Order: sequence, then C-alpha cells, then structure tokens
Amino acid sequence: MDQETQSTPRKRLGRWILIGVVVAAAFTLLLSIYQVDLHPRTDDANVWANYIEIAPEVSGRLVELPIKDNDFVKKGGLLFVIDPRPYEYALQQALADQELLEQQIIDENRKIAAQNSAVDAAGAALHVSRTGIQTASSSIDLAKAAVTRAQAASAAAEARLKYATNDLNRIQPLLQKQYVTVDQVDQANTAVRIAQGNYDESQAALLQSQASLNQAILQHEQAGNTAVESQARLGQAVHTVDRVETLLAQRPAKAAKVDSARLDLERTRVLAPFDAYVTNMNISEGAYARPGAPIFTLIDSRNWYVVANYRESKLKNIHLGSHVDVYVMGHPDRKFGGHVESIGYGVFPEDGSVAGGLPNIERTLNWVHLSARFPVRIHIDDPDPNLFRIGATAVTVVR
Repeated sequence: MDQETQSTPRKRLGRWILIGVVVAAAFTLLLSIYQVDLHPRTDDANVWANYIEIAPEVSGRLVELPIKDNDFVKKGGLLFVIDPRPYEYALQQALADQELLEQQIIDENRKIAAQNSAVDAAGAALHVSRTGIQTASSSIDLAKAAVTRAQAASAAAEARLKYATNDLNRIQPLLQKQYVTVDQVDQANTAVRIAQGNYDESQAALLQSQASLNQAILQHEQAGNTAVESQARLGQAVHTVDRVETLLAQRPAKAAKVDSARLDLERTRVLAPFDAYVTNMNISEGAYARPGAPIFTLIDSRNWYVVANYRESKLKNIHLGSHVDVYVMGHPDRKFGGHVESIGYGVFPEDGSVAGGLPNIERTLNWVHLSARFPVRIHIDDPDPNLFRIGATAVTVVR
C-alpha cells in the first residue's frame, strides 16, 4: 500500500508534465505559425541587379581593352577603344568639305558683288542716256526756235533788200534829169548793198540754225539708241547676277556631316556609364567589333535587389515599403536590410494556355492544389557589392 501511495503522485506529476509539454509544443507551433504568417519568410529568393549588354555603336578593330572578365570598373572608366583612324579621316574630310563650302560662299559673294557693280554701272549708263535724250530734246526745241528766228530775220532782210533795190531803181533814172543828186543815188546804192549784206547774213544764220536743228535731231536719235543699248546691258547684267542661296542651303547638311563624324569618333572610346562589374567577356584586343553586337555585360553595382517568390496566401501581409531582413546563402551570418519595392501581378498559370483567343482549361480535378507563387521585388538598402552576385540564393523575412 505504501508503494502504491507513493507512485500515485509521481504518475500525476508525470501526467501533468506531459500535458505541459504537449501544451507548450502546441503553443509554440501556433506561435510559429502566427509569426510565419505575420512575418512571411521564404528561401525561394535570388539576388538580382540591373545589367546592360555593352555593344559598340561603330565598327572597327579593338586596339585597347584594359579590362578583364569580372573586373570592377568605376563610372567613366575606359572599357575599350576601337581603331579611331578611319573616323579621324572621316572627320577631317567632313571639316574640309565644310571649309570648301564656306570658301565657295565667299567667292560667290565676291562674284555677286562684282555683278551687282556691273548692274549699278549699267543703271547709271541708262540714267545718263535718258538724261542725254532729255538734253537732245531741249536742244531740238532751242534749234527750232533759232530756225524760226532766222527765218523771220531772213524775211525781214529780204523785204529791206527789195525796198532798197526798188528805191534805187526809182531814183537812179531821175539822176539824168537832175531830179536827184548824185549823193542821193550813192545813198540808195549804199542802202542796197547794206540790205544785201543783211539778207546774206540772215540766210547764213538760217542755214546755221537749220544745221543746228538737224544736229540736235541726230543727237536725239543717238541718245535714244544709247538708251536702248543701256537698257539691254542693264537687263543682261541683272540676269547674270548669281544667287548664293543654293550654297547656303548646303550649310546644315555639311554641319550635320561634321557632327556625325565627330560623334562617330567619340564613340570609338567606350566608357563605363556607372560603377559596375564586367561579366561574360570572351574577347581580346584585335577582335572586330560590329555595331549592335554585344561583346560583354556590365552589372550595375549601385542598386541590388532580391526577387523572392512568395505564396499567394502570404501576400496579404506583404505591403509596399515593408521592411525585409535579407540573408545571403553564401554569408548567412550577415543580415541586410531592405524594403518591398513592388509585388508581381501576374505569373504564367500552370497547365494553362490560350487557344483561339479564349482560355483553355483542362478538365481535370486535383485534390491537392499547390498555391501559386508571385515575385516580390525587394530593394537592398545596405548592400555589400563584394558579397552580392546575380542569381545567388537568399532568404527573406518580411517584418
């Protein structure tokens, strides 16, 4: 009886200990489930970074290649150099063509200036010719007036001569009958001779004025012919004036060729656009580079990400900006901080396809259906570029 009495409390104590262990285990399991649900965790995650393929924009032989595969390069560091000589020659040729065009424009402007001077001279000659026509017209008018005056003077002299001659013929017979004196007859003769001289002089003046009129008419005709000739020379000079607009229109094209040649020359030296690691490099100096053909890859070391694939049931506790603890598989003792940058909105459905524009769903029923995983992009706030590599496995815990 004593032994049975002593074993009963022990059994009760053991039972309570067992119950306590079971309860503690259940509580711990429930707490773990709660924590895992509240702070989603996954080891289906990979380190990621932006990268670009470096492809030359001009073709040519590589003459300098100072980097090697897996090297780290700083922003602005030299990656490679393509033989610049063909592009230097092209730039020199473009500059020479541009300078030649400028010289042609200068020569054409000088030629046009000379042609414009010829036009001005022809215009001045035409003006002089027209002035000569006006002067000749005035000379004709003056000559006509002089002829009119000479004709009037000649008529008056003729009348005086007739009067003096008739007077002499009338008194000369009276001398024999001594009705007049010898002195009167001499005066009458003298009057006739004076009248004859005046008449002859008036006739000479008339002939001279008529000759001046004829000369004025001839000068007027000559001035008219000169004006016509000057007008023709002016029209010819105007039509022979060249235009420089055609050459000026070539300036943008020549300048564009110079800029293009200078840009191609600059592209023979390729510099790193950012701090990066060189990878997938399998060339050496002497290789021929072609535009658009990648020759290696640069991994951007400025920003690192982790793409974690979370089950769709865990996404309810993952929000943009949430803090995330990140552990890299290669260095599990280091914890890195990050934040959720984006959450994927689509993955290709398993056993799903599109046929004829409509979803094609297989008519099967799986009793056990795995939840889909969606990518969550996590930006690393304090990355160590020496420890991060694209594709490395990581573990993430959303806090």
